Amino acid sequence: MGEYNRSEPPRVADERISLTRFLDYQRQTLAMKCSGLTAEQLREKAVPPSAMSLLGLVRHLADVERSWFQNVINGEHIRSYWGRMSDGAFAEFDVDEADPGQAFNVWHEACARSRDIADAAESLDVVGHYGDEKFSLRYVLTHMIEEYARHNGHADLLRERIDGVTGE
Repeated sequence: MGEYNRSEPPRVADERISLTRFLDYQRQTLAMKCSGLTAEQLREKAVPPSAMSLLGLVRHLADVERSWFQNVINGEHIRSYWGRMSDGAFAEFDVDEADPGQAFNVWHEACARSRDIADAAESLDVVGHYGDEKFSLRYVLTHMIEEYARHNGHADLLRERIDGVTGE
C-alpha cells in the first residue's frame, strides 16, 4: 500500500545472492502491484468467477512464506495465518471482511522471517523436511521465485482490470 520501488537483482553474483535477490525482487513486484489502491480495490475479485484478489494473493503468499521457510526449512510447526473455511478450504482468499493493513503486516513479517532463515542457513544445501520429503534451501528459494512470478502474473491482470495500470 503506498508507493513502492524495486531493487534490481545484481547481474553478476554468486548463486545464493542471485536467488535471494531475485526472490526479493518478486516480493517487491507484488507490493508494487498493490500500491496506491484502496481496501475495496485490493479486495476486488476482478476476474469472475475466480475468488482471487490482490489482497488474497498477499495473504496467500504470507502463508507460502510461512510454510516453506518456517515449517519446511526451519522445522517449526506454525499454522496457517488465515485458518480454514467451513468447507475445509484455506481462507486466505476469503477477503470480503479482511483488513489490508493486517494482511500486509503479516506478509512483511513473514518475508522478514524468511530472509532471516535463509541468511542464517549454512549453505544452499541445508535440507528441510515436509513429512518424508526433503527439500534443500536452494530448491525452496527457486520454488519461491516461481511461486511469486506466477502470482505476479495474476496480479498484473488483476491490477489492469481494477484501474488500467499495466507494465512492470
